[in-house]
Amino acid sequence: MTLKIVKYPDPILARPGEPVTEFNAELRKLIADMFETTYAEQGIGLAAPQVGVSKRLTVIDLSLGKDPKQKLVLINPEIISSEGKVYEEEGCLSFPEIREKVTRHAKVRIRAQDEKGKWFEMDGEDVLSRCFQHEIDHVDGMLFIYRMSALKRDLALRKIRKMQREGKW
Repeated sequence: MTLKIVKYPDPILARPGEPVTEFNAELRKLIADMFETTYAEQGIGLAAPQVGVSKRLTVIDLSLGKDPKQKLVLINPEIISSEGKVYEEEGCLSFPEIREKVTRHAKVRIRAQDEKGKWFEMDGEDVLSRCFQHEIDHVDGMLFIYRMSALKRDLALRKIRKMQREGKW
């Protein structure tokens, strides 16, 4: 089932998600629905707060559904090491029509649980590294507009207010 994407400035986006403690059929259904929603919106990642669920859960698939082996589920994720810096353009499903360059680490190592609760570690570089950081930011209550320069953030917020006034947001 496709879920509704929560848009900024919904307060759930700014709150850290609650840790996932139950690894059951309900969680597996939410994960499947989140993947379906990600593909329907042509995204590469989605965090539970973006669909109105305040949990530390993200799904990522850089193949956009074309390669099932690339599907990643990160439950209770955290970045345990990082190196380097990159300045690249990002977008966010909770900020439609807003794309801007932000600074991220070039490489990260993450620790998370899978959908059965088993802990694992994984390295990410390039797009995967940025996606890990973006989605973990979401479960921490951090939004990518706060990683923009003050000027770019102000311009993005003005664009959002204009779209809200026009009924397009």
